[in-house]
Amino acid sequence: MINTNDLWEALGDLEEEDVPHVLTKLFILYEERLSRNPDDTATILFFQHLSQAVAQTSECNLNRR
Repeated sequence: MINTNDLWEALGDLEEEDVPHVLTKLFILYEERLSRNPDDTATILFFQHLSQAVAQTSECNLNRR
């Protein structure tokens, strides 16, 4: 089982310039998974959550201006 606390800590320890690389790698992994199985519920949910997170972040950034 994955320990989310350890994963959260590892994310926090990443250098700022490594964050886009991690996000890109994660996106590519799920994109490949979706291309192999377009009906994969977990993959579809990942992209829905990612889209929601991007939208919320963009909205927060607009509200700060």
